[in-house]
Amino acid sequence: MDIDSRNVTWQPSNLTRHDRQRLSGHRGYVLWFTGLPGSGKSTLAFALEKELYARNIASYVLDGDNIRHGLSRDLGFSEDDRKENIRRVGEVSKLFVDAGLIVLVALVSPSRSDRRMVRAMFGPGDFMEIYVNCPLAECEKRDPKGLYKKARSGQIQSFTGVGASYDIPASPELVLNTQKLTVAESVSALIRYLEDRSCLE
Repeated sequence: MDIDSRNVTWQPSNLTRHDRQRLSGHRGYVLWFTGLPGSGKSTLAFALEKELYARNIASYVLDGDNIRHGLSRDLGFSEDDRKENIRRVGEVSKLFVDAGLIVLVALVSPSRSDRRMVRAMFGPGDFMEIYVNCPLAECEKRDPKGLYKKARSGQIQSFTGVGASYDIPASPELVLNTQKLTVAESVSALIRYLEDRSCLE
């Protein structure tokens, strides 16, 4: 059923974003981890979440697979469905940021234009693109979920890296080469990046 947006009104809160950030002790923003399947996006996001928790910093991971178990379970993997999935994750991320949380999004998000669409939802400094750079051959060698094998055998159509393309970020805020860096080294690089920009205060 279509909804006439003219009859939908935004309900303002009695609290501001600043109020919520003062309670959490740091500002909210998004770290958007993008890269080929198997590059290590989710691994890094969850490892960073654990490190931030140890520092009493509130964060939450929005993992691509987890999102498709609930919020986007009605979507497939067509170009339009992928775009809608990314839009939904972007909108949810905005709510988390407004709540004063650090959002760690782990999503292939292969289209540069889709990532640009999400970036446009946020104010300056609220969206940071983290390119998890790992060669296709290494990702396919890892194949943690067996998806590359299925794609090569024709069981999965339009799989990013095999039947569908991936747009390498043109100017990400940070690049992590997970073929060369360990998880611990990558998390340390992320923490240094955030500290250098006073994002943990």
